[in-house]
Amino acid sequence: MAGSVVILFIASPGRAQILATAGSYAVLGGSTVTNTGNTVLTGDLGVSPGSAITGFSAIDGGPGLFTGAVNEANAAAAQAKADLTSAYVNLSALNFTSNLTGQDLGGLTLAPGVYFFSSSAQLTGTLTLDAQGDPNARFVFEIGSTLTTAGNSLVNLINISPGTPGPDNGLFWLAGSSATIGTNSMFAGNILALTSITLDTGASIDDGRALALNGAVTLDNNRIDASNTQGGFSSGPGQGMTPVPEASTYGLAGSCLLMFLIGRRQSHGRRTICLAR
Repeated sequence: MAGSVVILFIASPGRAQILATAGSYAVLGGSTVTNTGNTVLTGDLGVSPGSAITGFSAIDGGPGLFTGAVNEANAAAAQAKADLTSAYVNLSALNFTSNLTGQDLGGLTLAPGVYFFSSSAQLTGTLTLDAQGDPNARFVFEIGSTLTTAGNSLVNLINISPGTPGPDNGLFWLAGSSATIGTNSMFAGNILALTSITLDTGASIDDGRALALNGAVTLDNNRIDASNTQGGFSSGPGQGMTPVPEASTYGLAGSCLLMFLIGRRQSHGRRTICLAR
């Protein structure tokens, strides 16, 4: 396509990736991915086995933006889906360290561990996750059915190790059916849902991604930062990216600057290259 812009991220070799190739995706849907509003994704965008992605500038002229590759029902998307399935199975097999069934996550402060909900999980208010300075800090939430957050909820990561993250570092939410992140919530971590994921208006996910195995991912003026492709975290939420202009207001040079701004939190030797073709 004449005059189009390709944004490539080149990642240096790193630690073992729990999510494997799915780790490069900010959003990966099973049936469809639909977007409304000025969503910004730092990472790849894909769907498999479905083939429909709508609402993004580079795909159909929609308002959404993403910084990586797009893969629709191709071999790359199928591999990412296979890796996502493996990650879901492996994380689900972990023995839980605490049973939180029936408790609202709001108001809790949790140490690294595996937390179990026999059915649904709800977050109302603020959940604090204390990594305790451990480079291998890992939080896994095994949820039997739905994950739901109320509007303006917050996942707050504290005491993250200042050094290089270890191979187990990360935050993973396993939803046995679907996940809904409420309006203007500041969420964090990797959502792995067996069915669908919905981000309500203004919701964001820091150091994570929305990965649906079988259903749709529905977006509405959101921000998802998957710049840590290894599935871990390097900083807490609330340090969001610079607001971006409408797609029509920048050219090639502006695109490079835009990607620099929204990728400021990248780590592990990644750099941005802008090419015109």
